[in-house]
Amino acid sequence: QVQLVESGGGLVQAGGSLRLSCAASRTLFSISAVGWYRQAPGEQRELVAAVTTGGYTNYLDSVKGRFTISRDNAKSTVYLQMNSLKPEDTAVYYCKLLAFRSWGQGTQVTVSS
Repeated sequence: QVQLVESGGGLVQAGGSLRLSCAASRTLFSISAVGWYRQAPGEQRELVAAVTTGGYTNYLDSVKGRFTISRDNAKSTVYLQMNSLKPEDTAVYYCKLLAFRSWGQGTQVTVSS
């Protein structure tokens, strides 16, 4: 339905930072809230952050104060700034337009101790 491309993952030391990006189709992006999800091995995929079309944000309790989600509607892009990373943040991260069904390929985030 829509194409999503995540980027920005990598390997970092605990306490480090990464910035993830997700590019989407302009028309659909502009009318939908956007979420970042993550899935660790053996775990369910979980919503970690979301932003509405009006800029309201919400976060998983374990990432509050460390992660910041933002959107640039002109660029049809959503970002996830991740600071003070912990080993338990290790997962594949995906973005999704919450009003639609499509997922991107994901980007791996690995945090070493």
